[in-house]
Amino acid sequence: MFRKIAIICIAGTLSISVIGEQDERRTFVESLFTGVEQYEWLNRLATVFPTRTIQRSKQAFVFPKGEAMTLPETYTFNGQTRSSATYLAETDTSALLVIHRGKILYESYWLTGGESVHWMSFSVGKSFLSSLIGIAIEEAQIKSVADPITAYVPELKDSAYAGVSIKDILQMSSGARWNEDYSDPNSDIMRFGKVWASGDSLDNFTASLVREHPPGTVNYYNSIDTQALAMLLVSATGLTLSEYIEQKLWLPLGMENNGYWVTDDEGMEMAAGGLQMTARDYAKFGQLYLQKGRWRGKQVVPADWVQDSTTPDAPHLLAEAHPEYPLSYGYQWWVLPGEQGEFAALGIYNQAIYINPAQQLVIVKLSANSEYGMTNTEESYREFESFELFRAIGKALPTQ
Repeated sequence: MFRKIAIICIAGTLSISVIGEQDERRTFVESLFTGVEQYEWLNRLATVFPTRTIQRSKQAFVFPKGEAMTLPETYTFNGQTRSSATYLAETDTSALLVIHRGKILYESYWLTGGESVHWMSFSVGKSFLSSLIGIAIEEAQIKSVADPITAYVPELKDSAYAGVSIKDILQMSSGARWNEDYSDPNSDIMRFGKVWASGDSLDNFTASLVREHPPGTVNYYNSIDTQALAMLLVSATGLTLSEYIEQKLWLPLGMENNGYWVTDDEGMEMAAGGLQMTARDYAKFGQLYLQKGRWRGKQVVPADWVQDSTTPDAPHLLAEAHPEYPLSYGYQWWVLPGEQGEFAALGIYNQAIYINPAQQLVIVKLSANSEYGMTNTEESYREFESFELFRAIGKALPTQ
């Protein structure tokens, strides 16, 4: 259900209510990437922004407990020994779950986190949207990733997305002009933040982008590519994103808690990163992909879609093409280098669902790293450092 501002008979009271809510939105957005602590925000954004509710399953799946493990005290990053506890504290970690072979081996919460606390996905939500596109193709609501998005979303015909294939958009290779530098107050992503705070139309903002590169030639991270995919999904299915994810993921996976999806004031979900859910429910999605889209005897996401989503298939998608951020890219999933097939859904402030198929391992980390994005460096992002912690956890798994 879409949460709207209540209409109050006294016009002055209504005006004050709307202005007060918009002021709180603006305060939050303007605090991003400034060093301000965020853990008092990220657990309650469903009370700050309009949202749609995603109803929990009446047949909830609860992960069984396995042999409890202790986190490794240290890990190695850039040739230096680092403290696990220090890293978790410095990145304002609110939740850490370790799922091995489908069982919880470690689960802890800090700060404003908790077992029933909803936490903002940020760009982790992009990977959820990717799965929905795969389901829509399987069910013939979308014909093919080769189709131009404007065959389904004519509203984008005068934008950067005119004639661009769904596949190129999934792979963040749309060719749209975009700057996602969080440390630059004049970047496009900061401009998008202002639109989000004001409640203005996300669809209109998406349609305003212009082209810079030929589609399918440059992999350049662009959150609005995901917003274009959201427009595609709504047009193809006739449902809101929240309705579709409830039917196709929330209920089949037995999500234990309601989810919430932040919207603009017109009710369109902020697909680029507005999902809010609990740590265990994030873990179910990771486990689903570890199991190649299969869940309790049912193929929820097509197995070939999971494979394609986590397999970069062109040179411009490989880590070597952008050494400043040496990860490869699939269909809204990051693919790590190495031989264990690791991949991850990542979001700002160090949100992560990390999946290691070779070790049958899923790790969920929810965080509010206040230093994130203050500079365009790993020292600020600390994402590659998190991978080394996750790998150290993998090495410390109990032998079974």
